[in-house]
Amino acid sequence: MKKVVTMGEIMLRLSTPRFERFVQAESFDAVYGGGEANVAVSLANYGLDSYFVSKLPKNDIGQAAINHMRRFGINTNYVVRGGDRVGIYYLESGASMRPSKVIYDRANSSIAEARVSDFNFDEIFKDAVWFHFSGITPALSDEAAILTEEALKAAKKHEVTVSVDLNYRKNLWTPEKAQKVMTNLMQYVDVCIGNEEDAELTLGFKPGNTDVTTGELELEGYKNIFKQMIEKFNFKYVVSSLRESYSASDNGWSACIYDGNEFYHSKKYDIRIVDRVGGGDSFASGLIYGLVSGKNFKDALEFGVAASALKHTIHGDFNMVSIDEVEKLLQGDASGRVQR
Repeated sequence: MKKVVTMGEIMLRLSTPRFERFVQAESFDAVYGGGEANVAVSLANYGLDSYFVSKLPKNDIGQAAINHMRRFGINTNYVVRGGDRVGIYYLESGASMRPSKVIYDRANSSIAEARVSDFNFDEIFKDAVWFHFSGITPALSDEAAILTEEALKAAKKHEVTVSVDLNYRKNLWTPEKAQKVMTNLMQYVDVCIGNEEDAELTLGFKPGNTDVTTGELELEGYKNIFKQMIEKFNFKYVVSSLRESYSASDNGWSACIYDGNEFYHSKKYDIRIVDRVGGGDSFASGLIYGLVSGKNFKDALEFGVAASALKHTIHGDFNMVSIDEVEKLLQGDASGRVQR
């Protein structure tokens, strides 16, 4: 199995049941999740040798997070123990015209205070073929930004392909800070993944007249900024998910990719949302799986989009679908008929 590595924070997710509002809830559903951990789960599920790099406190909650990842086949040998806390995020799931809300309680988490000396990156990237991180990790703290760059340097030293999901989070940093940090990190990246908002706020590229509120797409605008991004950063691929927000319950979902020569737009799925958290991570992991397994970039993109369309129907951060289920959707079976 090919070794793939992700690095970031896994958090305790506390979500309101039955689409309740925070002020209504008398209990919360508890699971674990986080951008890079979500990607690691999918890659393990697709049969890759998936490693997650992080730091968690040496207490029962930290152990519970590790146990949760192990359930889904992630290798946690590179999760070091120490620090004081597991980050938490609260989720209020929206419906119809009411949007979802996220409240973070993740300051001073173990990974945010981790140091480069906590990790043996030469060992971590030995025999690895792919490394994935997101813009969330360097946003956690100045120390986490330093840690991310050192991991990237080690990955390139070992000739590992690197992907990033830009993942701008306004509750963690400003666009000015994001652009300063992320622009520097792009020198190590081969595959850049994001959406229209991420590209603008983290790297300063705006795709034409696309509107993230209405979901109106202008594909020519994406093609233009993809060209600019490749010229500036020498990416092998630039990729964007395309979400058409009809409401919090119903979205159009597709993606586009550019390899420096050809621009390609995937099939679009109209999805009824059960849980959209982790949707972008499921797309990134599907794309990564496709590229690692030898698919051409168009087929890899289609696999990622189909996998993510299915994820939107699953509660929790993780995408628990099989390769066969994704390929069945790719073949056109979106009927949802009961399987007996």
